[in-house]
Amino acid sequence: MNLISLLWMSILSILSILVLTLQNYRRLSYYFLLIMSLLSALSVALIWNKGIFWYEDLTVLYHLSSMNVNYIWAWDGISLYMVLLSSFLLSLCLLNYWFIRYKLSLYALLLWLSAFLLWNVFLSLDLYIFYIAFEGILIPMVLLIGTWGSRSRKIYAAYQLLIYTLVGSVLVLVCLLSIWSHKGGSSWECLAGSTHLKERQIWIALLLILGLGVKIPVIPVHIWLPEAHVEAPTPGSVILAALVLKLGSYAWLKLLLPSSWEVWQEAWFLILLWAFLGLLFPSLVALSQIDMKKIIAYSSVAHMNFSLMGLFALNWSGLVGSFYMMLGHALTSGALFFGLGVLYDRYKTRLLFYYGGLILTMPLFSIIYFFFVLSNFAFPGSVNFAAEFLILLGAFELSNVMLFFSSLALILTLIYSLMFYNRIFMGFLPLSFIRFYSDLIRIEAWVLMPLWILVLIGGLKPSFFISFSISSLFKIHLHIL
Repeated sequence: MNLISLLWMSILSILSILVLTLQNYRRLSYYFLLIMSLLSALSVALIWNKGIFWYEDLTVLYHLSSMNVNYIWAWDGISLYMVLLSSFLLSLCLLNYWFIRYKLSLYALLLWLSAFLLWNVFLSLDLYIFYIAFEGILIPMVLLIGTWGSRSRKIYAAYQLLIYTLVGSVLVLVCLLSIWSHKGGSSWECLAGSTHLKERQIWIALLLILGLGVKIPVIPVHIWLPEAHVEAPTPGSVILAALVLKLGSYAWLKLLLPSSWEVWQEAWFLILLWAFLGLLFPSLVALSQIDMKKIIAYSSVAHMNFSLMGLFALNWSGLVGSFYMMLGHALTSGALFFGLGVLYDRYKTRLLFYYGGLILTMPLFSIIYFFFVLSNFAFPGSVNFAAEFLILLGAFELSNVMLFFSSLALILTLIYSLMFYNRIFMGFLPLSFIRFYSDLIRIEAWVLMPLWILVLIGGLKPSFFISFSISSLFKIHLHIL
């Protein structure tokens, strides 16, 4: 089963959404849509091949000869992991809204549009197709936040997301136009660092690091993320944290390093200092938040900036640790936001001071959620521990000082994670606010348990995730030697 099967599944799923508009067939079409998302993940799993070195299974979908633009789908160990991750989380998002009764067709359409655009980002070999899909993901996300946001500030959050990312996209477009005018094409091969003069590499590096940094997000352009998380519905927050934030890191991994690696060999200290501030500042801000979603949102900013530290350490340990952090953070943050959705569905609030003592009324959920909190601050045996260990090892090879201060900053993650869990689940039960309660229902358990299993496997056996992408990461590592 090749990538063309994945394309056909996405087309069939989009067509099935049209049937959702018929009142008598909504639930049947919803089942079909959920099955298609599971089959798309299975389609990726069936083409698993540990011998991948670079792109395989090239499928030419369209050729525009006038601009030398080719719509080509291909995959390597990194992109296939990201497609599998997006298909898997999309299935959980659809499953999470099993009981939704209103506007199901539009909601499902936006989720599937997000998945289709993500597949184009991860599988496209043309820079312009990549750029269109990379920025097109804004459309469903803005609509999800602006339509299904939880408070009156949802329109403000949607516009903030749109404006910040569009400003960054202009810089990326200028960079791509410069590459096209210089090379006469827009394929990935045009990004090879050795084909550009040093001055051109500097401009490409500056444009890409600022334009793509909005999606990670790096400081000081991270303001849009906490606001968007607070207003977004649960699946919107999961897609934002687990997938949209990975677009920036993925683009830096596949575009930025190969295109301007000589620049980073000279400016590595400035980048590592920037990443360290991106780890320290959001962690300090998370300590003072009272909104549960904002705490996890600032935690996401800190973790993604910490992954940049491994990325720009320019060594093998840091590169593997950075990619592993992308996977581990996607699973952990997605699970944390799903858990917050469980609480919000019951009590209709995300403010910390309304909660307490939930371990008495929701023991099963408390135990499962505690495991995800452990993974969030990289407790040994969790997926984030393996990722952070590799990143710190890469930082140690480069700078002992950076290793020391980064380790101290990571202690803040431990502090706000335990404070967050303690405030919700420990202590006395506030009976004036929480009078009706129930533990996990079956659908919620089906959503959280697969994530729990993957986080555990990723921590106890990191090679389960890493081995498949080693060859592709090695190819990128060759560019930065």
